[in-house]
Amino acid sequence: MAIDCIKTMPSITTPQHHPKDQDQCKDDGKSFVFDAQVLRHQTNIPQQFVWPDHEKPNTNAPELQVPLVDLGDFLSGNPVAAVEASRLVGEACKKHGFFLVVNHGVDKTLIAHAHNYVDTFFKLPLSEKQKAQRKIGESCGYASSFTGRFSSKLPWKETLSFRYKAEESSSKHIEEYFHNRMGEDFAEFGTVYQDYCEAMSTLSLGIMELLGMSLGVSREHFREFFNENDSIMRLNYYPPCQKPDLTLGTGPHCDPTSLTILHQDQVGGLQVFVDNEWRSINPNFDAFVVNIGDTFMALSNGIYRSCLHRAVVNSQTPRKSLAFFLCPKNDKMVTPPHELVDTCNPRIYPDFTWPMLLEFTQKHYRADMKTLEVFTNWLHQRSLS
Repeated sequence: MAIDCIKTMPSITTPQHHPKDQDQCKDDGKSFVFDAQVLRHQTNIPQQFVWPDHEKPNTNAPELQVPLVDLGDFLSGNPVAAVEASRLVGEACKKHGFFLVVNHGVDKTLIAHAHNYVDTFFKLPLSEKQKAQRKIGESCGYASSFTGRFSSKLPWKETLSFRYKAEESSSKHIEEYFHNRMGEDFAEFGTVYQDYCEAMSTLSLGIMELLGMSLGVSREHFREFFNENDSIMRLNYYPPCQKPDLTLGTGPHCDPTSLTILHQDQVGGLQVFVDNEWRSINPNFDAFVVNIGDTFMALSNGIYRSCLHRAVVNSQTPRKSLAFFLCPKNDKMVTPPHELVDTCNPRIYPDFTWPMLLEFTQKHYRADMKTLEVFTNWLHQRSLS
């Protein structure tokens, strides 16, 4: 059956399938403020951060055995290494969408600098961090938990997100962002994260070649699709919590983006839901954790999975991570290559653009394991009206 292409965002009503316990906060100017420097020392955490019993964390989750993909020989053009790497990636993406990459070519000093500046930024007074305050409905800026957006099940974390555009005309975009939002003293911040995002974009395109090979389409197909990506970089900071058994650093969700490249520090906390249980992915400073997002699941016509994952916190040590979310250029239509669609494998998801799904998750739906399903149903309903 042909699926109509919807290019613009119709007016939205909240989907009927939206969970009732994830209510949006009313914009009444009285939202609770998450000040990590104060709350990290309190023995009783605010009720907004207490999660339901069935979602409370398991800090002793068994380790998830994810494939370790060596990119060294693949990136140097070794055909045998390419076949083996694509096989490992394909197996992981059909099961849970997570794998690790080593010998990735990203400079270790650059990674270390990027982590150091996470510490520097999040140790600033709240008033300084709020110079980059994220506005309701936007995907970029500083966020102290989701206190301005949701009224319950809040994550115990702070984030700073900013946009990365791969176009040559945007080569100083991140440097300008830090200068404009935080001032001249943050020029070095901008330089480091500009370099880091460029490295992540390059790595992402290499991984896209692997994904194309593993799916049986041309090696260049997805690389070309994401060549001029318009992506999001996020710095995550999880302060210590005196009641880590009651809350979560990040609630269970599937990434709505295409591909996530995560670098963890040495403090564990990432968990993935596989075979009906939560399992941990232990830190490895030499590796990046890579996972498939909803947008690439749609690009693969559902062959590859976007998997539920979360982050837990602890009472002793801050945890930080660097997350690069690969996203297509805004005008790119998310549609699977013809090789992945036939009478035995009909289209599962309608065509859409990334900004449509982004707006859906930022303004109308709290990302979870059903995001793509609910978004798809909403698009179908709108196309019939």
